[in-house]
Order: sequence, then structure tokens, then C-alpha cells
Amino acid sequence: MRQNYLPRITDKALDMALEASGAVLIEGPKWCGKTRTAHEKAASTLYMQEPDQSTAYLKAAATKPSLLLRGAVPRLLDEWQIAPVLWDAVRFAVDERGEAGQFILTGSAVPTDNATRHTGTGRISRLLMRPMSLFESRESNGEISLRALFDGTAEVEGFSELTIEKLAFVLARGGWPAAIGARETVALRQVYDYVDAVINVDVSRVDDIEKNPARVRALMRSLARNVATLATLGTIRSDIAGDEASISEKTISQYLNALRRIFVVEDLPAWSPALRSKTALRQSPKRHFVDPSIAAAVLRASPERLLGDFNTFGFLFESLCVRDLRVYAQANDGEVFYYQDKSGLEADAVVHLKDGRWGAVEVKMGAGEIDVAAANLLKLRNKINTNKMLEPSFLMVLTGTELAYRREDGVLVVPVGCLRE
Repeated sequence: MRQNYLPRITDKALDMALEASGAVLIEGPKWCGKTRTAHEKAASTLYMQEPDQSTAYLKAAATKPSLLLRGAVPRLLDEWQIAPVLWDAVRFAVDERGEAGQFILTGSAVPTDNATRHTGTGRISRLLMRPMSLFESRESNGEISLRALFDGTAEVEGFSELTIEKLAFVLARGGWPAAIGARETVALRQVYDYVDAVINVDVSRVDDIEKNPARVRALMRSLARNVATLATLGTIRSDIAGDEASISEKTISQYLNALRRIFVVEDLPAWSPALRSKTALRQSPKRHFVDPSIAAAVLRASPERLLGDFNTFGFLFESLCVRDLRVYAQANDGEVFYYQDKSGLEADAVVHLKDGRWGAVEVKMGAGEIDVAAANLLKLRNKINTNKMLEPSFLMVLTGTELAYRREDGVLVVPVGCLRE
């Protein structure tokens, strides 16, 4: 392996996918480490964005794409969506060769021409890669395993050395591999540059439709102000009015779709469990970026500013926890949702595995709200119809505090600085 590579949770999933499928597609936002992770496994590489060769590669793709597939396997095709014809070329080559582990494709945008309409079932496996969790960036000590909690471990003990000041920094820096270990000013500058590139270039390049950078920035600023909320398009439009009064909900929707296609926005869907009563559930998604540092950068919220504005800090901390839970849940064949009903009862996150096991999580940065959060989780457990669903594997208050422990009522208190997959 190359030096300075921080192992990713995705590594094991990629190994398994290469054993099971002829090709693996790794998708995710730019700068999250897809290419580097794929390069660790690849025997040869084709960089579609290589300046000296990109024109020649595009011509080859247009005339005989199989030429680009030649090389030792697994062969990495980086940013394959630049030449969408490569998708069908890979599918065909996998069928012809009849062997697993032939190709790795990486992409930071969903192609505009529906190139993946042939799903590649049985041939091309898909992996979604997100920015680094705190465990991957070595800021969580990993003393509490999500997998162990689902497996019924009784022992929950740990101590996080992640101070509130450190939390503010890692939130603003984000889980971007290139920023890990960099000086604080450099790391924060890199996130600002990332956001500027999204606003001025990437969001228009994804579908070749020019977008007004001022409107994109205003939209992202509104999303940042409404992180971890159920803000509607109407709410966002009203919020934007001070910056861009003329923007319509249709335009907002178009811009949001472009941001989703480059994996910048990743909303949190609602959970619909079987309940004992006919309680009406919220169904709108919660607003989130793929990494909370994007929101912090758009707001120009430095670690110092976050420490002076605990209301904003709290919402962004929830988004940080959702990011990490998504990474850990994916490693356990699960997904993350939120729960909220019309009575106001909620859980900030519900980790639901595909085998039916689930756990509910409330996010509270400090210790003062742990009792209220625990009471809400117990109320939620009592609402679930266990004749149709399993009992929860755990109820957790995920915090920015130091100590991990099990309360007398069974609710777990877990610092985010202790959690891992």
C-alpha cells in the first residue's frame, strides 16, 4: 500500500464486492477519497481527467471504448462518467471475460444521459463512499462498536478525549482525507475552496446547464441555515429572499437536484415503522449536506464562531453525527432515517438494518439534555408495534461529552468520539 493512506471502512466492502462482481462502481462526492481507495486495490489505472490524455481518451471512447479497458486487473477507470459509453463497454467486457474483480469505476457525478440504465445486475456492484467518519480520521477512539450494539453486547464503557473545542474544529474541517493532518488554517481554507468550486463550476458542469453562482451560493447558505430541519422548498425560498428575491421553487428544485447528483446534498429520509396507534408521521426529508463542513464553510462559521453560537453548533453537530452514523450503518448493511410524528415525538436518527434490527438515536451535544432525550427514546420504543417489528437493539443518546455508559433505564449514552462501525 502507498504511504500515508488512512484505511477506510469502505476497504472491506470493496474487497467483498470485487470478489463477488465483475466490476465495482464507487460513487460519492469529489475529494472524499474514492480514487485513492480504489487505487489501493487497482493493478492499472485510467484517469479520464488526465490533461495530456483526456482528448485522446474521449476519441477512443467514441470509436472503440474497449481500448480503454486494456490493462492489468482490477483496472481503475477514474471519473468514468466523462465518457458514459464506458458503462456498457465494462458490462460487455465483464460478460465476455466471465471473471470477478475486473474493473473499478469511480465517479463524483451521476451522468446526464442515463448511462446506467442497464443496471449491470450481477456484473457491476455499487458502493457509495462518503467523507471520513471520526473513527476513520482517528478522532474517535472506536471503543463503542455499532455492530457490537446490534449483536447485543452488554458492556458499554468508554472515554472520549474529543473536547468541545476539538469538535468545533473537526466539524468545520470535515472528513475530507486531504485535510486530515493539515494545519488548521490550511484545512479550513481547503473546505472553502471546495465549496467555491461546487458553486462556480461543478454544479453547472454536472448537466451542462449554466447556473447563477450567486443563486447557488444563496441556496447553499439557506440549506446551511436549515441543516437538520424539515425545511420545505417554500421555507427555503422565503429564506433566500434576502439574497435572491426572484428565485422560484422550480429553480430551487432544479438546483437541489444538481447538488444531489454531485453528492453534495444528502437529505435524511423519514422512517415509517409499524406503530401501535395510527399516529400521523412526518414524511418530508431532513436537510443535510454530505458533510457538515460544507454548511460551516458556506456560513463562514469558523471553529471560533461555532463556539460562540451554540445554536448553530448544535444543528451542525447533529449533521456530523448523521454523517458518521451513515458510514457506520452502511458497513453493517443498514441505512439511517429520522423519526418524527405529529405529536412532536422524534428521534434524530434511526439505524435500520436490512435484517430488521434497528436502534434509535437522539443527538445532544451536552449533558444537560440527556434525561429528556432518554425519555423521548423510551416513549418511541413504547409506540412501536413489536408484533410486527423487532424490539430495538438499542436506544442511544449520541453526545459531545466524554463518558460512555448504560443508564439504569437501559438507554446508552455514547460520545461521538467513542463510536465506530
